[in-house]
Amino acid sequence: MYLSNLNSALKIIVDALEDKKAEDIQVIDISEISTVADYFVITNGVNRSQIQALSDNVEEKLAADGIHPKNIEGYNTANWILLDCNDILVHIFDKESRGFYDLERMWRDGKTVDLKNITR
Repeated sequence: MYLSNLNSALKIIVDALEDKKAEDIQVIDISEISTVADYFVITNGVNRSQIQALSDNVEEKLAADGIHPKNIEGYNTANWILLDCNDILVHIFDKESRGFYDLERMWRDGKTVDLKNITR
């Protein structure tokens, strides 16, 4: 994805998560420290239904813009759903799993992105 497309996709993802009341949305730019992706989006929901609704909404909003995750993992158990959107990896956790895996600490060498600076 090109930078403008990345920003557009990030905006769609963050808006979709906010629409469904995701908690503590974090965007980390890992482009300079990893070849896995350019961005991690990390958030959590309060229960299985909300976590699945967050994933569904992200997938639906991206599809409306012609973007389709190449893989979705963990949907059925919904303690950690991973949407692989090529250069953006979206992690939707339950609270316990988010605290246990603590991706923000693990990827602290990345740059935290201010959500207000994400535009289409």
